[in-house]
Amino acid sequence: MTENHDAIVVYGTTWCPDCKRAKQFLGEQRVHYHWVDIEQDSEAMAYVEEINRGRRVVPTIVFPDDSILVEPSNAELAEKLGLTTRAERTFYDVIIVGGGPAGLTAALYTAREGLDTLVIEKSVPGGQAGITQVIDNFPGFDEGISGEEFARRLTNQARRFGVEILQAQAVTDLRCNGRYREVLTADGSCYAAPAALVATGARYRRLDVPGEEELIGVNIHFCATCDGAFYKDKEVLVIGSGNSGFEEGLFLTRFATHVTIVGHSPQVKASRILQEKVGAREDMTVVTNHAVQEFVVADGRMSGVKVQDRATGQVKEWHPDGVFAFVGMSPNSGFLPPEIERDRLGFVVTDGTLQTTVRGVFAAGDVRAGATAQAASAAGEGATAALMMRQYLESR
Repeated sequence: MTENHDAIVVYGTTWCPDCKRAKQFLGEQRVHYHWVDIEQDSEAMAYVEEINRGRRVVPTIVFPDDSILVEPSNAELAEKLGLTTRAERTFYDVIIVGGGPAGLTAALYTAREGLDTLVIEKSVPGGQAGITQVIDNFPGFDEGISGEEFARRLTNQARRFGVEILQAQAVTDLRCNGRYREVLTADGSCYAAPAALVATGARYRRLDVPGEEELIGVNIHFCATCDGAFYKDKEVLVIGSGNSGFEEGLFLTRFATHVTIVGHSPQVKASRILQEKVGAREDMTVVTNHAVQEFVVADGRMSGVKVQDRATGQVKEWHPDGVFAFVGMSPNSGFLPPEIERDRLGFVVTDGTLQTTVRGVFAAGDVRAGATAQAASAAGEGATAALMMRQYLESR
């Protein structure tokens, strides 16, 4: 049985949906843990049965203080981890949905203006930037900065100005109630403010090919920082030849023996500097003009990846140990009411002041139509949105 008294240990199985949910939650919160598949470890299975009085119940999660949670809900995990998921009050001057660079920058600006500000983040403050290996194009960091450190500094800066931040709390609806904008959360809470900012960013798009849904969280992942350590001394496939694919692929070389990057288009889309970094490594291969057709599933795990050469039509089957997909972004805008206009891809439409089609509701960052998906521009939009919200509140 594998034990690690300094880390959280999650005992489970690959087919267990609650195990997938718990692992996803811990990953979203950037909580490091050790995964043990009890079907592959007889001692671990016996240990789980001993803990649960003869029952084989998963997930069983053991914490460094020797406390144990069995089949915990996300709320129970959040409480155990000491996360703040409920606000101190129900009314604020400004409510910001999303705690990435756009949301946190807007928050520190509004808080500095003396506006009571609440930020609600469904995972951990920092957004996509927080899980980036290195950010080397943000002004002011001449030697680059890790995404984790960048997120930590930005969060601390917002809190220093008095911003209240909730994490591990999903927003389910945003509605109008007269002069106020109400934000409803998954735990049933309702928070109100005269102005609200939607800064929920975007998530990595799914490939929508056979086998994908079954293997997400098992062999298919969307965050190298969260799940890369599971592939120590193994081979991995990165899908996507843009900046994200190349950046995450470089990070995965910390663990994997070999990283293959596959791109759909004939030309690589990553920046020249990233292409040079990847090209200089012997443990990385780039394959272009190939399309993933199917993930082959056997006994709940991935046994192969069917890939088509788009030039010849030939279908090959590759056998990586794990897959990380970075094939574009989809906006996190599904919770918004129909009154807030979105484009055909779901990105939020705004006017020149970053206000949406609902008065008092603004949008900034990657969720907004026309955004450039860069941390620096997201922060700039956050600052602009804060100033526009201040003007809006002064004019009411």
